[in-house]
Amino acid sequence: MPQEIEIKLTVGADHLAEVERWLAPRLSGGAAKPAGECPLLNRYFDTPDGQLNRARAALRVRQSGDRWIQTLKTQGEYRNGAHRREEWEWPVSGPALDLSVLAGLPLADAVDLGQLDVVFETNFRRRIWNLTESVAEVEMALDSGLVLAGGRESPLNEVEFELKSGDPDVLHHLAGELAGSVPVLLNLVSKAEQGYHLAGIGAVARPERQRSGEALSVARWLDYLSQCWLLGALVALPTDRLAALSSAADRAGVSDVWSELAPLLAAGLSVPALLDAFPRLGQVQLALARS
Repeated sequence: MPQEIEIKLTVGADHLAEVERWLAPRLSGGAAKPAGECPLLNRYFDTPDGQLNRARAALRVRQSGDRWIQTLKTQGEYRNGAHRREEWEWPVSGPALDLSVLAGLPLADAVDLGQLDVVFETNFRRRIWNLTESVAEVEMALDSGLVLAGGRESPLNEVEFELKSGDPDVLHHLAGELAGSVPVLLNLVSKAEQGYHLAGIGAVARPERQRSGEALSVARWLDYLSQCWLLGALVALPTDRLAALSSAADRAGVSDVWSELAPLLAAGLSVPALLDAFPRLGQVQLALARS
C-alpha cells in the first residue's frame, strides 16, 4: 500500500519570492533541477453530511494538463513533524468520479458512494523541483492559489517537501534550512481540511482556551498553532504550560531562540502576527518536532 511522507510549510504570499531565492544556489550547483510548472484544478468529493470527512479520508479528482487523476488519501499521522499517510491513485477520463475503483476498498462500508458530490475546490499553480541529497531524493513543490467553497475563497500558499527515496531525515534538513531563511509555519492542516473548514463541513473545534496547569507536549503545541492559524484564533499560552517545550528546546539545541519566542506565545498574537514578530517560528517548530 503506497505511503506518502512529506513536510508542509505555509508561507505568506509576500514571501514566495524568498523561497525561490533560497533555492537558487542549489539550482546553480546542480543539486536541484526544475521538474515542471502547471495549474492544478482539484475537486474534492464528499456526502452532504461529510461521511468521508468523518472517516478521516479525502477524495479528489485533479486535472493536470490533459490528465485527470482520482486520489484517495487517509489522514494518516504526524511523526516528528512529517506527515505519513496512505494514498491510492487511479487515472480517470474526466472530472467525474470512477466509483468502481472505490467499491473494493474498506471505505465503501463506511460511506454511501452514491451520495458523493463536489464540496470544495483547491486550485493553484504548482512549481516542482527535484532535489538530490547524498542519501535521498526529494520533490519540492511551491503551490500558490485559492481554496474555493460555496462562493467563498481563502489563499493557499505552501511549500511541500516529499520524500521520493532514501532517508526521511533529509526532509527535516531541507525544511529547516528553508525555515531559517524564509518565515514559514510548520502546518499540520491539510489542503482538504482547509477546504472542509471553508465549506462548513465537519466544523473544527476552536482551540481550547489555554489555562495554567499541565505542560504542553510538542505534538499538542504544533497542533494548537495549526488550529489557531486555520481559525484565525489568537495564540495565548500561559508560561507554565510551556515548561516541557523549554526542555525540548534545550534538547534540540535552540534554547537561545526559544527564550525569544516563549514570551510571544503568551502575548495573544495571531499566527501571522507571531510570524511577523518572530520569523524563525517554523525553524523552531521543526527543531522541536525532530527532538
